[in-house]
Amino acid sequence: MKYLVTGGAGFIGSNLVHDLINEDYEVIVVDNLSTGSLENISDVLDKIKFIKASCAEVLKFKELAGIDGIYHYGVPSTTQLYRDNRSLVGQAVNDFIEVLELAKRENCTVVYASSSSVYNGNKPPLREDMPVLIKDFYTEARYLMERVAKLYNDFYGVKSIGFRFFSVYGPREEAKKNFANLISQFMWDMKKGKSPLIYGDGTQTRDFTFVDDINNGFKLGMNSDIDCDIFNLGTGRCYSLNKLVEILNKILNTNIEPVYEKNPLINYVQETLADTSKAKNKLQFEAKISLEEGIKKIV
Repeated sequence: MKYLVTGGAGFIGSNLVHDLINEDYEVIVVDNLSTGSLENISDVLDKIKFIKASCAEVLKFKELAGIDGIYHYGVPSTTQLYRDNRSLVGQAVNDFIEVLELAKRENCTVVYASSSSVYNGNKPPLREDMPVLIKDFYTEARYLMERVAKLYNDFYGVKSIGFRFFSVYGPREEAKKNFANLISQFMWDMKKGKSPLIYGDGTQTRDFTFVDDINNGFKLGMNSDIDCDIFNLGTGRCYSLNKLVEILNKILNTNIEPVYEKNPLINYVQETLADTSKAKNKLQFEAKISLEEGIKKIV
């Protein structure tokens, strides 16, 4: 089996690439390295085909003929990037259209990254059938991708599954720097003896999900017979940022207090908590890695 992983040099994508290689699949990575790094896949470069390019170019590469599926992670994945450059909304959707065109040509399934940010304005636990209340440019890009995927299924029979991520963390986040998950950012600061910065009072909560669980959900989706759908990928448990600092202090054997600042962000998401019952029922997905276990893995 031969798979394309877009964004395969990025944080989540590079972890998937290692999984697929360990499972003896043939892997092609397309990544323009805008937020990824070749260091994330340097140990497997001799085992994969790497193409430095944007997703907008996927139709022109002859190496992509005969692929059996597409894991699409190659989308700018941080709210601030879209606020700084609003044209990323159109870029994300146009790139996705090219990916769907490739899937149409190759008659293969696409599993792609969406975001729990589309739930902003709803009360947790968050379910896939809740209304999407557009609160940000990033949210609009992800939701529009989901709708375009449905159109490609209706018009052309392209099979796809979108996964709404909940606060993903894990190894290989270094290239994301200040766009990395809060767990990684807090850990990096605390290992240097610095106080982590928290906007607000720290009572806001997140459903922190380890990257291996996310990629397990993606692989379950790729191997399913589902025609077109959307699923949450989370743990079904949430923790406050204050509790996160407490857990990090315990694991790092430190005693560092956070610094609190007034939250400057518009339409900030105060709470996330995934209802994962749909993914459990239809994909047999269940997150297996606890927050404490996940943090120990990256420490």
